[in-house]
Amino acid sequence: MTNIYKENRYKFVLVSFLIILGLILFKELRVYMSSFLSAATLYVLLKGQMALMVERWKFRKGLAATLLTLEALLFFLIPLTGIAFLVIDTLTGITIDPREIIDSINSFVDMLEDKLEFQIFSPENLSSLPKIGGNILQSLGSGIYSLIINSIFSMFILFYMLLNYDDFAKMVREILPLREENKQILEEETKSIIQANAIGIPVLAIIQGGFAYLGYMFFGIDNAILYAILTGFSTIIPVLGTTLVWIPLSISVLLSGDIAHGIGLALYGLFIIGGVDNVARLLLQKVIADIHPLITILGVIIGIPMFGFWGVIFGPLLLSLFVLFFNMYRHDFIPGSNAKPHVTTRPKEKNFFSLSKDSEGAQDKKDNEDKQINIDNKNINA
Repeated sequence: MTNIYKENRYKFVLVSFLIILGLILFKELRVYMSSFLSAATLYVLLKGQMALMVERWKFRKGLAATLLTLEALLFFLIPLTGIAFLVIDTLTGITIDPREIIDSINSFVDMLEDKLEFQIFSPENLSSLPKIGGNILQSLGSGIYSLIINSIFSMFILFYMLLNYDDFAKMVREILPLREENKQILEEETKSIIQANAIGIPVLAIIQGGFAYLGYMFFGIDNAILYAILTGFSTIIPVLGTTLVWIPLSISVLLSGDIAHGIGLALYGLFIIGGVDNVARLLLQKVIADIHPLITILGVIIGIPMFGFWGVIFGPLLLSLFVLFFNMYRHDFIPGSNAKPHVTTRPKEKNFFSLSKDSEGAQDKKDNEDKQINIDNKNINA
């Protein structure tokens, strides 16, 4: 009993030190939280390539980690930085005439008030619009600058995570206080959730941005490429999404007096830009894992205030892990529960491999049972 008591006390003290030091480090490094999250995302996506290059192609770990870091740099950091500078350059080149904006809005509102016979806005309310636009522009520039700095820092973190990919994965599995079966489920679910968001969201953004660009060009929108990029980025915003871009554009066209193009752009945004989202999601669900829309929406709402840009991925992941652990508890400790320790719905292609593994495991189990029966029969005959 004394040895057990000493061992438990030592364990308690060690865990306490880890928690205290972890909180101190988290407080000091929380500014770089986006860097760690982006590195973790890229690590999950590139770990398979790292294992392939080292274990099958016999690359040195340092060379493989360097090549994959360059891959992440070329396909992630440089395009993101280019888009960021395009947005900043275009926005800073826009000259805003507050009086012209207010006059245009007032004329449109006056027309509505004459038809509806009541006052909607006053010039005093509309005078605050330029100030709001300036604040949005300042926040956008600050956010993009922070994103670029954290992305550069994440490349260094990613390199060392890939360099020690096998030890890092083993360490994570060792410290998880779960059964081996649940550890495997947790690893698969986490990978599926990250892939679904890290791959699915950019693909949807590119598709909707492309259709938006065609529509903006057709209806004569100035700086169509900028608004198409903003439309692509807006796909991460829950519920409202791309309406935050094409509705104001449609209103601005109406305010300019071009009623036909204004209505046409609104219809294009409603049926084409909005409709392509549903079709693209349906097609992507056949390739990558599907997450319940409610988890994605609530996860993004939770994640963006907590993690910034990377909250788009880690917000749904955080909420999915809560649901996953809840299902694990129901599955393991509540008799008769129908809960399954899964959150994502995997596509048929992946299900084929998982079913193959399950069938192989079932066959191995059956073979072992047959061997045990034969041994028991021999013992009985003896």
